[in-house]
Amino acid sequence: MTSSRTLLLHTGGTIGMAPSPEGLHPATGLVERALDRLEARGAVDLQRLDPLIDSANATPEDWNRLSAEIAAHHADYGSFVITHGTDTLAFTASALAMALEGLDKPVILTGAMVPLEQPGSDGERNLADALRIAGEAEPGVWIQFAGQLLRGPRARKVHSAAHDAFSGWPSERMPRRAGPRLIRHAFGRASIAVLPVAPGCAMQVIEHAMKVCDGIVLRCYGSGTVPNDPVLAGALQAAAARAIPVVAVSQTLEGGTTLGTYEAGAILLRHGVIDGRDMTLEAAYAKLALALATCPDLAAQRAFVEAPLCGEFGPTT
Repeated sequence: MTSSRTLLLHTGGTIGMAPSPEGLHPATGLVERALDRLEARGAVDLQRLDPLIDSANATPEDWNRLSAEIAAHHADYGSFVITHGTDTLAFTASALAMALEGLDKPVILTGAMVPLEQPGSDGERNLADALRIAGEAEPGVWIQFAGQLLRGPRARKVHSAAHDAFSGWPSERMPRRAGPRLIRHAFGRASIAVLPVAPGCAMQVIEHAMKVCDGIVLRCYGSGTVPNDPVLAGALQAAAARAIPVVAVSQTLEGGTTLGTYEAGAILLRHGVIDGRDMTLEAAYAKLALALATCPDLAAQRAFVEAPLCGEFGPTT
């Protein structure tokens, strides 16, 4: 029989920070004291993932560390809560939803904009909400923040200071990768660049990245347009010659890309760029990283990125 207990994995982030001469930094004891104030110790086991980090320093290796802990304890707990820094929280939520095939427990990520023991903190409310919703949510990876339960692969941080810092978008699928049993997929050490286009931007930077990186997330205008620039065309040709995946996403928050709608985007289709549709940047980055780690060639990587996996795409129209 599955336990009704919750495993709380504390990774660091603002929720568990304290002042230092150089600014806020991760500290021990804050989340523990919050659990005592919430009288949650009887139903929650806390595991601190040392060293605690500011989430600005998170890497795919941290995603692997979290997914390994969830996989190791998947049969022992009824739910999981992760306290995490807000800057890369949406990246981690997308990554876990994709990495944990067959997940059948709720995994709730939360954090804070103000540390737990600072005046005006939102941390204790977010932590209490996450622990409560962990016992109610459907299986999958979710973000609980400022009273909202958001689908992990469809959420983004949209404000740098407000307590209501995250927004989410709908999906026809639950935020989990379906499967008959839990299989954990690990991320590798691929070199991936995130490259935005801008009027008159230095296309030589994009050209260099496409000659040396393992994969590219290209942030396009609107529904998937880019400058008709010969240097960009050469860069895309170089990426195609090297058989590296280039995924196009939109710089806009809603709507996504539809490559081929405008002539200004035809250059992308001619060079085999993958249409990221309405994936968030965070979901596209995590999905590309997992494709590079688990797929043997460009054709398989393309198929992986294009296929619905864990609710990372919005509803079809």
